[in-house]
Amino acid sequence: MIERVRGLLRMAEDPSVTDAESQAFTAKAAELMTRHAIAEADARAQRGEAAESVTRLDFPVSGVGGHGKARVKALAGIAAAYGCQSAVRGNTSANTERMLIIVGTVTALDSLRVLLPSITMQMEASARFTAREHVTGLRELRNYDRSTLATERSRFYRSFIRAYGYAVAERIREFRARLREDPNPAGGAAESGNGGEAAQSGAEVVLRTDVDRVHEEFQRRFPQLRPTRPERTHHRAGYRAGYLRGRRAELGMETAVGGGGTSTLPEGE
Repeated sequence: MIERVRGLLRMAEDPSVTDAESQAFTAKAAELMTRHAIAEADARAQRGEAAESVTRLDFPVSGVGGHGKARVKALAGIAAAYGCQSAVRGNTSANTERMLIIVGTVTALDSLRVLLPSITMQMEASARFTAREHVTGLRELRNYDRSTLATERSRFYRSFIRAYGYAVAERIREFRARLREDPNPAGGAAESGNGGEAAQSGAEVVLRTDVDRVHEEFQRRFPQLRPTRPERTHHRAGYRAGYLRGRRAELGMETAVGGGGTSTLPEGE
């Protein structure tokens, strides 16, 4: 399963594929790992074993370009969609690396360890391309000086990244919600009688119980955590562009994280 996921992510990172194809491959990888986590948890329960342990993952986040806070916001949101909680160390305004500390189940962290680098690469590539297009358009329309264009690009870039992460996290939450309702893959053979109900109940119990256990462990590790200061930079066009890019993965995949459902920008965006 891990090799299949890595194969999907390699295809997602291929520069020759379209943005929509790239995100579809990533969505399928995220789905496979989520289903695998549920199956493993059900198997442990049937064997009478205890639930898997809750631990931490330290994920370095680049501060290049002064966009570190925006990157932390995006990646922490994706981790939260997997039922994890995050703290950050060194989240200053400088262009320095900071550490995103993610607390979650072993399986959830294994998924994030594989997915986050790929999602980060896609997010940055998409942000660079879209910000460059935005600035080029402004340069052609108006006679802005170099400093004004640099500021505009920076504001656009940060808002794009935050929205991209929000959209990816939204898709993952939607998939997990559907998994509670129907744990069988679309098009697969549904179990009859009480078996199907038991599978559905098992998936819901696993997801709910893990979130509670992660919350308890996070509070134990970080009892007096200071709140992160909100990012003050906001660019409406950048946020909208990032959100739409983050949602774009509809290629007819029957069980894709991004397939089906409706979505809206957060209030005020």
